[in-house]
Amino acid sequence: MLAMHAATPLPSLFASHGSPMIALEPGATGTFFARLGLAIDRSFGRPRAVLAVSAHTLMRDNVLLGARRHEAVHDFGGFPAPLYGLRYDAPGDPALAEQAATLLAAAGWRSAVLDEGGLDHGIWTVLRYLYPEADVPVVPLAMNPRATPAQQFALGAALAPLREQGVLVLATGSITHNLQRVAATGRFHAPASDVQAMDEIPPSAAFRTWVHERSTARDWAALFDYRRQAPAAYDMHPSDEHWLPFYVAAGAGGRDALPVRVHDAVTFGCLGMDAYAFGAGASALAVAAA
Repeated sequence: MLAMHAATPLPSLFASHGSPMIALEPGATGTFFARLGLAIDRSFGRPRAVLAVSAHTLMRDNVLLGARRHEAVHDFGGFPAPLYGLRYDAPGDPALAEQAATLLAAAGWRSAVLDEGGLDHGIWTVLRYLYPEADVPVVPLAMNPRATPAQQFALGAALAPLREQGVLVLATGSITHNLQRVAATGRFHAPASDVQAMDEIPPSAAFRTWVHERSTARDWAALFDYRRQAPAAYDMHPSDEHWLPFYVAAGAGGRDALPVRVHDAVTFGCLGMDAYAFGAGASALAVAAA
């Protein structure tokens, strides 16, 4: 059931989505996502739509998928057969896609709207827990992985007005993402309980702590320059497409608002599962989702 929207705009979110296996084995993070969806509804009202930015939908320009329906895309290989049988068929929102394109154009960004659909696993594995009935419309926005953190932040800022209209800006990726480190554990397909129990390696802990400290200080200059300033930056992000969505969500929340870490977890000892909320309502959401 749709709820009235609160006076405070919806926070924007960055969610680490982890392994595709989270769709079958929720573990601590999937359980948190389920609580988070309920907390958003209680505190802000059911979103009228989700604008989703994912590390797995990448293009040179900003492209919005404006189809009327979306299906889950199983964009991975080598996992158990039941994972490929999971579906997440959600409505699209062509009007929202056009509205987002207009906002981007007004801020000087090139964009296009395609009458195409599909939700990559970075999107649907999270939404499967946030909104399990798949009853909230979704508009994916392809991300340009060549854009700098500061540019990704500016992109998010251009989309900020959508938050005041009941649109959840959801960016998914991973706060730490070195799949060679994950593969070295030899546990990639291990049960969720096993991978969550592994001790976190120091580089992962150092990077996640640095992000939390710099975010709490709203030190955007340092966060934009994470490649030079963050400890173990190249170890935890050999390529940075999984980290860049953080900046889109942060930009949508606003430079002056305090980022709030709403979830803190690690799998495989090195794959961070942290989630952050941005915007005036972020602290209230953290309390509601605890």
